[in-house]
Amino acid sequence: MTVILLRHGRSTSNTAHTLAGRSEGVDLDDKGREQAEAVVARVADLPIKAIVRSPLLRCERTVAPLAAALGLEPVVEERLSEVDYGAWTGCKIGDLFKEPLWAVVQQQPSAAVFPDGEGLAQVQARAVAAVREHDRTLAEQHEGDVLWIACTHGDVIKSIIADAVGSHLDNFQRITADPASMSVIRYTSARPFVLHVNHTGPALTAALLAKPEPSGDAVVGGSTD
Repeated sequence: MTVILLRHGRSTSNTAHTLAGRSEGVDLDDKGREQAEAVVARVADLPIKAIVRSPLLRCERTVAPLAAALGLEPVVEERLSEVDYGAWTGCKIGDLFKEPLWAVVQQQPSAAVFPDGEGLAQVQARAVAAVREHDRTLAEQHEGDVLWIACTHGDVIKSIIADAVGSHLDNFQRITADPASMSVIRYTSARPFVLHVNHTGPALTAALLAKPEPSGDAVVGGSTD
């Protein structure tokens, strides 16, 4: 099972440098709408069977052109929603730099809990659970491999990737997920394989999503020469 983690296109909050969080009505800007339209061509060669999205408007707008092109009805998944930033919601990023919690978010995010909001560890737990659950459900429905899209938010995507590579959440700030980027994870019975991170090129192709092949002659911790 392979999931394409699609971050929503550029939003009006991105360009205003504010922390949108779960604010209602935050839409894509002109560039974001262009990015949403471009997603259709970027995945045109791929057999996508399902679209799952965050309930927020910017994710709805991002997948709308692709859903129309594929004739799919996106599934709304609350657990893929943006971080609940609580009292930080709507604040200017520049002002948040001054908060003591900002350093915790950057250096030890597993310990960060937003005032009147949620913790980043909670975000990772709910998001990973959602992706793995949809992955299993789609595998059962289609009785085999399925390629699907999960449209969500930057910090959510970074936390899912951190889990997939077996990295502690405290390292998730080393991962980048730009607006309209695609990151690809293939889940297997043995382990997840991260195939792409922050892909912003013109197209993802089937060849780039080939199944990882086990290397039976590999020497653990050493060279195969």
